[in-house]
Amino acid sequence: MADIVKQILAKPIQLADQVTKAAEEASSSKQECFELKSKTEKLALLLRQAARASSDLYERPTRRIIDETEQVLDKALSLVLKCRANGIMKRVFTIIPAAQFRKMSSQLENSIGDLSWLLRVSAPADTREDGYLGLPPIAANEPILCLIWEQIAILHTGSVDDRSDAAASLVSLAKDNDRYGKLIIEEGGVGPLLKLIKEGKMEGQEHAAEALGLLGRDPESVEHMIHAGVCSVFAKILKEGPMRVQAMVARAISELASHYPKCQDLFAQHNIIRLLVSHLAFETVQEHSKYAITFNKATSIHAVVVATNNSNANYIPNRASDEDEKQGYRHIPHPLGNRISSQMHNVVTSTMAMQGGLKPPLQQVVNGVNQANQANPANQAKSNGNSNSNSNAKQNHQYQQSPHHHQHNHSGTSIKGRELEDPATKATMKAMAARALWQLAKGNSPICRSITESRALLCFAVLLEKGSEDVQLNSAMALMEITAVAEKDAELRRSAFKPNSPACRSVVDQLQNITEKADADLDLLIPCIKAVGNLARTFRATETRMIGPLVRLLDEREAEVTREATIALTKFACTENYLHLDHSKAIICAGGAKHLIQLVYFGEQIVQIPALVLMCYIAFHVPDSEELAQAEVLTVLEWASKQSYMTQDEALETLLQEAKSRLDLYQSKGSKYQCH
Repeated sequence: MADIVKQILAKPIQLADQVTKAAEEASSSKQECFELKSKTEKLALLLRQAARASSDLYERPTRRIIDETEQVLDKALSLVLKCRANGIMKRVFTIIPAAQFRKMSSQLENSIGDLSWLLRVSAPADTREDGYLGLPPIAANEPILCLIWEQIAILHTGSVDDRSDAAASLVSLAKDNDRYGKLIIEEGGVGPLLKLIKEGKMEGQEHAAEALGLLGRDPESVEHMIHAGVCSVFAKILKEGPMRVQAMVARAISELASHYPKCQDLFAQHNIIRLLVSHLAFETVQEHSKYAITFNKATSIHAVVVATNNSNANYIPNRASDEDEKQGYRHIPHPLGNRISSQMHNVVTSTMAMQGGLKPPLQQVVNGVNQANQANPANQAKSNGNSNSNSNAKQNHQYQQSPHHHQHNHSGTSIKGRELEDPATKATMKAMAARALWQLAKGNSPICRSITESRALLCFAVLLEKGSEDVQLNSAMALMEITAVAEKDAELRRSAFKPNSPACRSVVDQLQNITEKADADLDLLIPCIKAVGNLARTFRATETRMIGPLVRLLDEREAEVTREATIALTKFACTENYLHLDHSKAIICAGGAKHLIQLVYFGEQIVQIPALVLMCYIAFHVPDSEELAQAEVLTVLEWASKQSYMTQDEALETLLQEAKSRLDLYQSKGSKYQCH
């Protein structure tokens, strides 16, 4: 850096000397040239001083100020050379207006002010005569740029406390305006912030981590930070730093991952998944690899007990065919089935990646629902974004108050002294760890496998029951994303959500408890409903306990809840679910038909079409139902087929016609099926 600064300073110093010499030789406008010479000499002095202090200069403002100064000196040289004209005729024809000298004098004054400010801002804080640096003329049209320069310069040369204050100032600027965040990155703020995280006191480290989280608001900014080494710095803090700083780092990771999903794998490669799970498990479950869970009538998650050794740690499940998986549902006890004491269960398993997906019919219908909802984009945005936006707002307020390769060893690092942290800090750490895992898991099968092979699922179950509000919310969001990936990844689904897995049983129990609560928080309820829907293909034929709570939510006053409950039930009843017939009958027996009729006729549009889709699947699979006949579902479907906005999607229209045909055929011959 020092050599580069010396190189860019060489030319303006030479120009300053040339201006001085030419001013001395002026034969006209001698007084004006003398004033320019005086100011140029002062400017040359500052330039030479800057060259001597080149190693301390802050590069970004140095380049801009020196470039500007060089242009000014070039103009000054041209002006004074005109005053060297010899002979009467040359002097007559080279008359220079006085205003031109005044303008040049003002520009030299500005350059002197800029260089003086540069030397002050680049000097160590303890050597400055006063704390006020003033505003350099170059930043008069953009004062915020000067403030950013000043704070970044302090990060380079200030004391530990001054650097902490500078980082806090950058946090405030980044919060105020996205453009300010971009300027901080462009002006070289990432490097000194990372250095402060590694070397500063705890308060400064917190400010620096918060600032980096705020700066990562777009893919380009996150990519810049990745190249600057943010992954390794964050991993080091999560392993060794103070818990308050670790919590802020986990929050920053969640922000970076949410705005730039490509960085998920880079974080995983730096062991960050394992470190986050370690924080999640700290004082949540005991430090062992396997669990025995005893259930009682109260279904308390505190019945979780750690039990066995690592004998089965390397077990890899065979790739079962889809038919084997389907047939197995009828024989394997489900998490909500018989709640008896379990024996030793292996939670840690290694799986192989295999991408799955929803089969075309349901996916086409779901796409049709989304397209139909575009008629009311405000409601759709509210429905789709409610959980994320509201949860982030709550977490921001509350926080201010208070690899592709698999990781089998998730026992976590033992951080000296973290047992002594206050409860609020521990709760915040868990909330931020869950939030980071939520964003890292989104759409990423390898990371989801890494998470589910650890103790994380069991931790999420415990925290859903006993955690603070933001811990519960982030745990629910993480489960929602993990189950969404498992829904499409059959191998992950079979390994992570086996019906006889204690961790899976615990998770499903807690999801059911929340969906059954009449006073459940809306932000918590919606991701839990989505998670249940994502797991629809894991429920056995005789399992009906999840159906009832979802059906009751069809009568919910909040449209978002009703919509998500409808979509979740559709995943139980759709043709792609091997047990669709059993689940469709269970929905009818739980009273789903009457609710769906009301929703199709009178529901908001974001609810109407999903309700129609579910009704069509049920009518198609159980056309001989007495309940459907008594509820006159055929009449509802006839009415829906005449509503143009309900039949815009080709897949939905086809499903509607097939359901009508089945009801026409069977119900005209009398019903055969009744609930028992």
